[in-house]
Amino acid sequence: MSPELDRRTFLIAGAAAAASACGWNGGDTLQPVLAGTSRFNDWFSERLFSPTRRAPQFTSAERSNSFPNYYISDLTPTLPTPASWRLEVGGLVRKPLTLSLEEIRALDRLTYTVEHHCVEGWSAIATWTGVPLRAIAERVEVQPEARYVRFDSFDKEYYNGWDLKSAMHPETILAHGFNDRELMPDHGAPLRLYAPHKLGYKLTKYLTKITFTNEKPGGYWEDQGYPWFGGL
Repeated sequence: MSPELDRRTFLIAGAAAAASACGWNGGDTLQPVLAGTSRFNDWFSERLFSPTRRAPQFTSAERSNSFPNYYISDLTPTLPTPASWRLEVGGLVRKPLTLSLEEIRALDRLTYTVEHHCVEGWSAIATWTGVPLRAIAERVEVQPEARYVRFDSFDKEYYNGWDLKSAMHPETILAHGFNDRELMPDHGAPLRLYAPHKLGYKLTKYLTKITFTNEKPGGYWEDQGYPWFGGL
């Protein structure tokens, strides 16, 4: 087994142990142990993270036949008036922006075919197309004191936070395309966060707001014990 696979297996197993069964927190007896596992996983992940390392690439012929969808709401989240959707970008920035989907699609885009990893242990290969997040960060002129980024969703108030270094990785994108077509509601339309260096629960779907901040955000699952960094 390769060192990379060993590392990935360790991180996924650690994350699952920290909050198994989709949010079970281990009870009063196990919660301190699970919290300790989560903190160690974060410490381990952050020290191994490379801001420039690229994910292995695949061909379209290698794409998985299926790609499970996931959301918090009782039904697949959809917008009553999709044309009115806007992405708000603000916080510690000099030029806050509100962008329509058409404006986002008009920006320079990145497409890659990579392997996705879920904390539950499954993996799947798919093609994603989107705008590099750091291109948006350059447009809003993020202030030097910003250390984190918070991502908010219309999926039952789902949210989570990233460190700025992970967010500015060249492969972190705001995805609007999936497998050579427009992103659909089952995978986070109209816009979702994507990066091959994070576990699936960190890749916020149904985006509504991006906030640059100097305060470390929590997260829907992170607040229940999942590792905060969630890296691969």
